[in-house]
Amino acid sequence: MSWTIVAAVLLSTAGLLVLGVLAGRVWLDVRALAREVDSASRAVARASGGLAGR
Repeated sequence: MSWTIVAAVLLSTAGLLVLGVLAGRVWLDVRALAREVDSASRAVARASGGLAGR
């Protein structure tokens, strides 16, 4: 009976580790997407400023 408890704890720990790694990857992807959105919005602002200056 004891080995089932150990197995359950090990599987739970492994699951939490996998979720932590996936959360870290999502966080890095969100940061990259935020940088891309920022650069795109700056490019749009420059382009609209160039159109307004005509």
